[in-house]
Amino acid sequence: MKPDTIDTATAVPVIPDLGALALAAGLLFLSPVLYSIWMSFQTTDAYYGGTVDFTFRNYQVAFGQYNFARYLLNSVIVSGAVTLIGLAVATMAAFAFARYDFPGGNLMFAAVVATLMIPSHITLIPNYLTLARAGLLDTYSGLILPAISNGFAAFFLRQYIRGIPRALDEAAYMDGANALQVLWRVIVPISKPAILSMGLYIFIGEWNNYIWPLVAIGREDMYTLQVGLARLYRINPGEDVIDWPLVMAASTITILPVLLGFFLVERHLVRGIMMGAVK
Repeated sequence: MKPDTIDTATAVPVIPDLGALALAAGLLFLSPVLYSIWMSFQTTDAYYGGTVDFTFRNYQVAFGQYNFARYLLNSVIVSGAVTLIGLAVATMAAFAFARYDFPGGNLMFAAVVATLMIPSHITLIPNYLTLARAGLLDTYSGLILPAISNGFAAFFLRQYIRGIPRALDEAAYMDGANALQVLWRVIVPISKPAILSMGLYIFIGEWNNYIWPLVAIGREDMYTLQVGLARLYRINPGEDVIDWPLVMAASTITILPVLLGFFLVERHLVRGIMMGAVK
């Protein structure tokens, strides 16, 4: 038998309806998002009247009248900074835990893992009092600093780096590289799928963070998208009823950057999680 010949007796049978079922399941999960996007392009009168009237006015009102352009900028700055700094901290911590034996190393790693079991709400009051004493409330630093340490990312990357052969490090050291050069030129390129997947994980977590920005920020121009969206719903823009098309337009503005980020690194995300899970 030729190598490229398919043995029809042992081939896995194709189920014609399997693709249709997968498509239906995907549309079912996406239906709330698709409906909210469709609703965001309707006028309020058309929505409550049960008719269809396409318009971009809801987005113009959200950006112009309710300051969502500023909220979007704040979310990008805070989430981007937390992702970059958090990844740098987690990668260096993971490299140290995976490659070096030092006194108290196992205890320190156990402490990092233990942070995964502490509810984030417990740290709200200590963080608030600390930042208030430092004068960092209502600032970008006050939103970024409490979020830059991520125990799960450090744990995940440590497990991934432990699977990389030490011979690669030793070869780089023999060529005269120092620890930072080994990390940057050897470990980081090989760990790219895991780092990108953790980057998306940190970005989504910070992008959807609502409680801490609500506690730490009092100035309206420092609101993030999540706080601004809650404010838009609370102030009830309609005279007697909630302007749901406007609220859905604001919701669409909130979720689109996350969807875009997911599609950009989706291939690396799946590969990184799968490889990190089997290390």
